[in-house]
Amino acid sequence: MLTSCYSLVCPSAGRGEQLAGTTLLTNVLLVDCTGADPREGASLIVEGERIGEIRHGAPGSTAGYDAVIDCAGMALLPGLTDAHVHVGAVDVNILDQHREYPSNLIALMMARILEDTLMQGFTTVRDAGGADWSFKAAVERGIVEGPRMLVSDSPLSQTGGHGDKRRMSETQEPELLCPTAGMRSVVCDGADEVRRAARERLRLGADQIKVMASGGAMSPADELSATQYTLEELRAAVEEAATAGTYVMAHAYNAASVKNCLSSGVRSIEHGNLIDEETARLLAESGAYLVPTLVTYEALSEEGKSYGVPDPVIRKIDEAREQGIRSLRLAYEAGARIASGSDLLGPLQDRKARELEIKAQVMTPMESLVSATKTNAELFGLHNEIGTLEEGKLADLIVVDGNPLQNIAALQNKDNLKLIMKAGTIIKNAIDDS
Repeated sequence: MLTSCYSLVCPSAGRGEQLAGTTLLTNVLLVDCTGADPREGASLIVEGERIGEIRHGAPGSTAGYDAVIDCAGMALLPGLTDAHVHVGAVDVNILDQHREYPSNLIALMMARILEDTLMQGFTTVRDAGGADWSFKAAVERGIVEGPRMLVSDSPLSQTGGHGDKRRMSETQEPELLCPTAGMRSVVCDGADEVRRAARERLRLGADQIKVMASGGAMSPADELSATQYTLEELRAAVEEAATAGTYVMAHAYNAASVKNCLSSGVRSIEHGNLIDEETARLLAESGAYLVPTLVTYEALSEEGKSYGVPDPVIRKIDEAREQGIRSLRLAYEAGARIASGSDLLGPLQDRKARELEIKAQVMTPMESLVSATKTNAELFGLHNEIGTLEEGKLADLIVVDGNPLQNIAALQNKDNLKLIMKAGTIIKNAIDDS
């Protein structure tokens, strides 16, 4: 059974408003993301860091609470989650950011990205490679205000794979191009090296292991169609993760690489833009999760050149974008578990909620919301604590102006996020409750 390496203990309220003893939210449209229909006129009571009670109908007396917030005309949702972020991607052109910025500057820029992510309503994120335990600790200790984090540390890549940043003209060892902060990776070949690298990532506090199992867009020496790592190498990573009670997430675009991952026991397939019907069926049968990241191809295709992303990368981005919706539809129709990630880079990271609108071209708005709440929580192994609004769970929640099920794009405007709460701490309150 999967056990999360993440501690949900919150030793500090951070720089948000101090944790109220009890908070009553009244007159909300409750979208709890459990699968239940939305309910008008509901009330929710927060006790400390957890949801104490959910009421339907008249809220009863409002006396005796430390704070009472009237949310008439607004919807109450679980805090959003993102299963594929790169906090260390401080620039859009990540191919060169380690050449442009010193690691200390990158670390400070990463702190700003964490703060902005939380203000977009994302209360939990899984970093898909680059961020180490120190950034998670900074959030937990209240040094930086940000979402709850699950970190992968450095992804594992084969020589010449998606995590090998060296250009063809560069002959030095890959470690020389690996910064101490930002988009870091480790190059390792053969099952023994992969096993050792996975163990080292776990020793360094990784919550899950990330492997590069196919070529990628943002890499100088491969194509999306390239299959990377052998079954033996992938199984070594999966075995080491399993011994620590966690799992492997794999960057994989094409059908062959996804099949290799599924055969090896990989739990989380990232991207998957080039899968076919057979692979979608195998994905559904395996019980693994697909994490589409459709918004990043849209953003990079439209704005990548203006940020210095080279033409060969834009070509691969466009290839992935053209097939992304088709692959999502194949997975959806096959009954695969569809989670939610963004994979956005640099300043483009302010578009995280756009992913939900894009997925709604295939899924219903409710299904898209559930992918970014309940399904992600299940993937993370945190479904008993977050992902739905239920009594006893952590009070991670957002209050949105209007009804996001009628207009899911409303989540993309920060001004529509009237209240953000993480583990009972009010991070933002723009509701006039006078």
